[in-house]
Amino acid sequence: MTSEPEAAAGTVARRQNWLAVLARAPVARLEAALDDLPGGRAAVLDGAVALRRPETGLAMVRGRAGGSGGRFNIGEMTVSRAVVRLAGGEAGVGYVAGRDRRKAELVAVIDALLQTPAHGPALTARLVEPLAGEQAAAREQASRKAAASRVEFFTMVRGE
Repeated sequence: MTSEPEAAAGTVARRQNWLAVLARAPVARLEAALDDLPGGRAAVLDGAVALRRPETGLAMVRGRAGGSGGRFNIGEMTVSRAVVRLAGGEAGVGYVAGRDRRKAELVAVIDALLQTPAHGPALTARLVEPLAGEQAAAREQASRKAAASRVEFFTMVRGE
């Protein structure tokens, strides 16, 4: 049996996962997912309130020397964000790279819907899981392409 903190950590991890997938998704797929819901987009958004209107700003990107060394600031990147509350009280957030405020708002709405028992399982099965699979396949293909061009360097020791 899992304890309450473990269950909460699992919920947070699932939400982080779907938010990452949604942030990388094409806008057309997000809009189509809302249109495919029972009653359409209008029924879902009836009574929804923007807690934070979509806005664009900058976020500092940090890195580590060698991937594990000391932290340093790489620079700033443009980020758009939005926060939405549905009529049922579920709040959703959307943070996306770039200036696409519409996409940030769509991610926030879908995040809130994924938290509802009425829409969450269907959206997970029809939107999040297929997108996650496609994104993983694209990463794997890019990794294979980079590995194919990898050059192995070695040093020969003199006198042996």
